Amino acid sequence: MNLEPFALERWQSIWENKVAWNLSESGVHPLRVEEVAITDAERQAVLAQELGYTQTNGTPELREAIAAIYPGARVEQIEVTNGGSEANCIVLWHLIEPGDEVVMMMPNYMQIRGIVRGLGATVVPWPLVEDRARWRPDLAALDRLVTPRTKIVVVCNPNNPTGARMTADELNQVCRIADRTGCWVLSDEIYRGAELDNVETATVWGRGERVIVTSGLSKAYGVPGLRLGWVAAPATLIDALWGVHDYTSIAPGAVSDRLGRIALSRRAQILARTRGIVAANYPIVRKWIEKRAPKITHVPPEAGAILFARYRHSINSSVLVERIRREKSVLIVPGDHFEMDGYLRIGFGNHPGHVASALDLVGELLDTIP
Repeated sequence: MNLEPFALERWQSIWENKVAWNLSESGVHPLRVEEVAITDAERQAVLAQELGYTQTNGTPELREAIAAIYPGARVEQIEVTNGGSEANCIVLWHLIEPGDEVVMMMPNYMQIRGIVRGLGATVVPWPLVEDRARWRPDLAALDRLVTPRTKIVVVCNPNNPTGARMTADELNQVCRIADRTGCWVLSDEIYRGAELDNVETATVWGRGERVIVTSGLSKAYGVPGLRLGWVAAPATLIDALWGVHDYTSIAPGAVSDRLGRIALSRRAQILARTRGIVAANYPIVRKWIEKRAPKITHVPPEAGAILFARYRHSINSSVLVERIRREKSVLIVPGDHFEMDGYLRIGFGNHPGHVASALDLVGELLDTIP
């Protein structure tokens, strides 16, 4: 299996803990353990947790808490993984065979593309359309792209890197198109819950018999260090994925499982914190972009602590972010990492002062480039 370099993750892994200012992260500023386990009883439960192997597909209590997010879901329809990335990995490892086609919404987090190609299948890009008001799915194009060779249609909702959301009607149409050939719909919903308007993004769950949701606590919940993700899918598929999980990380960490249960017990409060952060910080980035228009423009994001800004300076995006890192110690993600040169993904989930100061430094450099 030859995996192509994962440029985005390699860029962040090398530099995110070495720069002074990090605008590459797509989640909000993380919570501390003491902010998750608030009561004395919760803290004692964490400290008393035995550090042995926990239930390998997630404790029943954790899977019940996750199932409650999806209307009508049962505990046997949930598989807990080490992060949303492992959730995507085991789904693809199980379903994809050489020669398959995967129709993938683009731009997108490129993990799925890399794994699909590594497994000998073909990725068929399905580009979002950039309108003034939103990045929207072209459903007529999707209908043309899905064929009997299609194994999975992949969506990221809310979308990384644009922050766009699909509506319930659009998701229904995606599922109807997939049903025409009997392929699966895989919806990565890791940013669901981080909406700027406080209205939770529609889930694909329950809209078809061959629907898979992957998600986790990393982005909208602000606890990426727990490395807790999950798959929600039909029970027969979940049973098969549990078997795949036996070959990867086997089980989630016991402390992570415990803290995950605590976090989901106050899901509403944690998501309210996240929505407060993105609502407060987005105007900082919007005003910074408006000040530099028309050299920099963007479609307003609907969810997530990220936006995808188009720039018109005469420089490649990878070259640009390397200069920004080297000269200003600020880390930003280039559009090249999404195969869309001329764009930058800007994360704004950190403290407001951090975001504003980092953007000022980026602006200083951009002002020197024609």
